Amino acid sequence: MTSACRQPVALSASEQALVSLAQYLKEQNYRFVTCTPATHARVNARPENAEARELAGVFGWSRPFSQGLLGPILLQNMRAADVLVTEQDQYRSRVRCSSMGSQLLLHSAYPTNEPDAVFFGPDSYRFVSAIEDFLSPGGIADAGPPVRRAADIGCGAGPGALSIALARPASEVLALDINPRALSFSCINATAAGVCNVHALHSDLLKDVEGGFDLIVANPPYMADPECRAYRNGGGQLGLGLTQAIVKAALPRLTVGGTLLLYSGVAITSKGDPLYPWLQLLLNEPQYNWHYQELDPDVFGEELEEPGYENVERIAAILVRITRKS
Repeated sequence: MTSACRQPVALSASEQALVSLAQYLKEQNYRFVTCTPATHARVNARPENAEARELAGVFGWSRPFSQGLLGPILLQNMRAADVLVTEQDQYRSRVRCSSMGSQLLLHSAYPTNEPDAVFFGPDSYRFVSAIEDFLSPGGIADAGPPVRRAADIGCGAGPGALSIALARPASEVLALDINPRALSFSCINATAAGVCNVHALHSDLLKDVEGGFDLIVANPPYMADPECRAYRNGGGQLGLGLTQAIVKAALPRLTVGGTLLLYSGVAITSKGDPLYPWLQLLLNEPQYNWHYQELDPDVFGEELEEPGYENVERIAAILVRITRKS
């Protein structure tokens, strides 16, 4: 199948060094499944995990490591990529590398405290799984028009955009984010995967791109974050603001037969789920088919101890699929 390639993305020297790092790790059969920050903290707190002893400890668990653990070529590559941090007589990597099927994705190291940190974790895996199910042979997407143009709103490290590009290599896939660091990681990860139909663009939702889309996907942050970190803060009431803004922005940009696939989270109180009735009112028109599903009834339970969540009973991971019929 012919790919809808443009000219290859011009990467900086440090970005190209990260592409080489990802490719090296793939050659070493590196694998690491990224867990929640709470689990990460618990596992790293074990005395035997104070220092990395293998590649997964360095690039997965973000543990400090001794000078002799990695060879000089790999250390030189990390210096060229500006991801090698010196801590007294030890080193630490500023990037993590996570497995996504047969691919590897680079993103920010743990802990993701920086305002522009690029997160990858369990939500990313659920998000990608939803996209793969939708685009699978004989799946829902096959019943509609071809996916020629797609967008991943708030692309982060690019798992959504990359999944679409791999499943539909003839399509044009836009990886959109307001975070330059996320766009950089998306370009790096697409290049490392050998994918040339992902194009990373700065955009606030869909404001800075034109035209319609056959598929729009999004995995927005949905927490109420006092520090307003881009990867985490959903805004609005209990983190729901960005989810609602994406729905409003995406609907008028869908082509006939086009679909919005939205993976998010909702804070459930004693009054119920605030997103579902909001969608009912918004989508009370014959031109839309939509489906709403709770994928996981209880995620990030530790957040219920944080300020603002005093009346929240649980946080549910949800999937919304909206298709424009006419």
